[in-house]
Amino acid sequence: MDIIVKINQTITGWINYYGVANMKKFIGETQKWLNHRLRQLIWKRWKRIRTRYQKLRKYGIDHNDAMKLANSRKGYWRLSRNGIIHRAITKEKLTKWGLKDMSQLYESRYLKG
Repeated sequence: MDIIVKINQTITGWINYYGVANMKKFIGETQKWLNHRLRQLIWKRWKRIRTRYQKLRKYGIDHNDAMKLANSRKGYWRLSRNGIIHRAITKEKLTKWGLKDMSQLYESRYLKG
């Protein structure tokens, strides 16, 4: 995902520039929002009901939950808060796809020793 490359560049720049300030709480809140936004973008890219169902099944969601969520008419932002999507697109999966963890970057850069 090319968007993750751009996000990683921005995150690294923010931490390098603003890292000297005490921003641990801000980083935690921003990381949660960013994960939420990425789940929303991924859900939006899965346009068709069939695609949504197949992807949810691929990521380990059972048939009933996948059907319920794939056929939902609720908005992208609201659905990206759903627990089923959180089980399908975990934080570890986002990291595996290349997203850098902001808190790890901050701690490795500024909280040594």
